[in-house]
Amino acid sequence: MGSTLDQRTFSQRRCGRGGRIVPSTSMEEGRAMTAVVQSEYDEYVEAGRIWGLVPRERIRKIKFPRVPKETIDRYLAIDDLTTSVSDVLDSLGIVGTVAASHLKPIGVGQKVVGPAVTIRNVLERKTPTQGYHDKDFIRMSTRDIYYLSEPGDVLVTDTGGNLDVSNMGGQSCTVAKTRGLAGSIVNGAVRDVSTIRELGYPVWSCGVTPLTGKFRIEAMELNGPVQVHNIRVEAGDLIVADDSGICCVPFEHVDRVIDEIERISTDEARMAELIVADAPLDQLRPLFRKRYTG
Repeated sequence: MGSTLDQRTFSQRRCGRGGRIVPSTSMEEGRAMTAVVQSEYDEYVEAGRIWGLVPRERIRKIKFPRVPKETIDRYLAIDDLTTSVSDVLDSLGIVGTVAASHLKPIGVGQKVVGPAVTIRNVLERKTPTQGYHDKDFIRMSTRDIYYLSEPGDVLVTDTGGNLDVSNMGGQSCTVAKTRGLAGSIVNGAVRDVSTIRELGYPVWSCGVTPLTGKFRIEAMELNGPVQVHNIRVEAGDLIVADDSGICCVPFEHVDRVIDEIERISTDEARMAELIVADAPLDQLRPLFRKRYTG
């Protein structure tokens, strides 16, 4: 797979007050991407998959490579999944883990693995009262992303960690589940927690709130890069989540990570057998050194 410092590392720039990292794109690349998205957008309009709540120019990608189901199943078969993924990401020099102390699961005992689809939100400038008075159209776009998504995708929403305003609630999660999404990661707050739990739809969020996002949140970009706590996520990256937190595996490292996890898991299973059998230290030390000293 080559160096862990992939080409994306060298094509980043900082912008905005928060120093958000986004990939640099040449004007030629931007025009080509726009032409592709325009064509795919028209195709999805014909297929009845465009709600139109967000301007088309804010959709960065529609079709992109996704991790095969066979690979996703290999991840799902791993016990203590995020801890295993986090260890391998560390060994590769990749920042890709957020603890459950920052992004808490709404349900307990759920495990999700799937390709990321993304939304980047900002807060509206108007007050909600003014929005109602002006009869504004809602600018949240979860409906758009649900119908652009494929079954098994994981929605990753970035609202800068805002804890006051809801990014999604029970009805939104009902649509997501009906459309076949595997779960949602929200760098912000959600509401209707009891409904979400009853649905059994997996959601991780920074917090909960009763306050609607209607007339408070505007979607600025779909399927572009987003930041979730301290990690960067791009459409197509593999999202892994369980009770311990979430991990993002860059698309180009997905196979390498699961190969390494499976190798380590075999060694750890053998070590567990030896520990239970109260094996002598001279049998444990080689496996210990192999696991913890590389």
